[in-house]
Amino acid sequence: MRKLVYYIGVSIDGRIAGPGGEVDFYPVGEGEAAAAYMAWVNERYPETVPTQYRPHAGLVDIPNRRFDTVLMGLNTYRAVLDQGISNPYAHLRQYVASSSLDRIDDPAVELVRDPAALVWDLKREDGLDVWLCGGGGLAASLLPEIDELIVKSYPVVAGAGAALVDGGFRPTAFTPTDRRSFPNGASITWYTRQAGA
Repeated sequence: MRKLVYYIGVSIDGRIAGPGGEVDFYPVGEGEAAAAYMAWVNERYPETVPTQYRPHAGLVDIPNRRFDTVLMGLNTYRAVLDQGISNPYAHLRQYVASSSLDRIDDPAVELVRDPAALVWDLKREDGLDVWLCGGGGLAASLLPEIDELIVKSYPVVAGAGAALVDGGFRPTAFTPTDRRSFPNGASITWYTRQAGA
């Protein structure tokens, strides 16, 4: 059965974006440290690189390895729309969950009103896993359906912005299954939902 995987970058204080949707404040380092980090991440999760950046990363003909579907909230999608991009992950099936958006003009991106029902349907299909790429409100609403977290932690305090999970108090246990640290100060930790959680 396919999994719903929340793969996301986060600051020390648990922010996935700044108050204006900023994500460029994460320190990835410089020179060889930055290059080694990005190469490792891109080799393992090439499908998480937006389509417009794949040529620069040498990923044009690289197949999807972990995910074939992406689900994002309106704020995550709006951040790319504001850059004039309506189809950010053309190499994936794309869904945007929103109760307030009237429509999406790009036929490659589907508007979803009930993200939980969508996730249940997707999990029953054959294929690679489903990538939940943000935001915090959507993650909170889908917390019972999240099977795995892959958290890229960066050594920076944001001070304000979107939370990793932005909802009511609902303690949900996950087990760390692996962790990798990088010379640039970033780390990636993999978590799996505990049985019965």
